[in-house]
Amino acid sequence: MKNAHDFSRDLTIDGRIKAEEERLLKIYKDIPKNARNLIIGLIERASFLRVTLSDYEKDIHQNGATEMYCQSKEKQIEFERKKPITQLYNQMTKNYAAIIKQLTDLLPKGESKLKDDSLLKFIKK
Repeated sequence: MKNAHDFSRDLTIDGRIKAEEERLLKIYKDIPKNARNLIIGLIERASFLRVTLSDYEKDIHQNGATEMYCQSKEKQIEFERKKPITQLYNQMTKNYAAIIKQLTDLLPKGESKLKDDSLLKFIKK
């Protein structure tokens, strides 16, 4: 059985996002209907961010977090800089953590089905 944190590479991006949405919806299936309408948007954003972050992680792992960069063709002095994808990754990670925190706060007390999620443990520190 696949780990819930694994995303199948044979699915399209939309398919991976949909699978993550379904995973999160199962966790929140017992939320009252009035609150459920509030979480749909959060679940959609969290799913998109999680799939995108997974892709960014793979890129950073394979290609590194820095690159050589030259501002001017005349001077041709190169310097090392953070790749733009690392800045996006850092921003998106903060956004994802905030959304997961919001979603977790909506779970009935004592019924957190995300207690094994390492991100949740980090957020609660």
